[in-house]
Amino acid sequence: MGSIKLRKWDSAEYLKTEEDMVLYLQACMDEAGDDAAFIAAALGDIARAKGMSQLAKETGLGRESLYKALSGESNPSFGTILKVMHALGIKLQPQAIAQA
Repeated sequence: MGSIKLRKWDSAEYLKTEEDMVLYLQACMDEAGDDAAFIAAALGDIARAKGMSQLAKETGLGRESLYKALSGESNPSFGTILKVMHALGIKLQPQAIAQA
């Protein structure tokens, strides 16, 4: 009987278009609630899909710093999040929460 080789799921592999990236981030933000690290990790997935080296150039942040900030294991500053979103071509758009 042959063995099955599994590899770790990587969302970045499935983010091919700008629309994929925006919809993915929106879904993650909807799920995250107030979990900022989860949103940072989603941005990290998008950053890896687009290319971390290019993002480092555009934000002026080091690649290692970006990997750490967008790992989901740290709490990056809001300024870092805004820089990353801008460099990724994604804008933060406020929306009122529907009152039930």
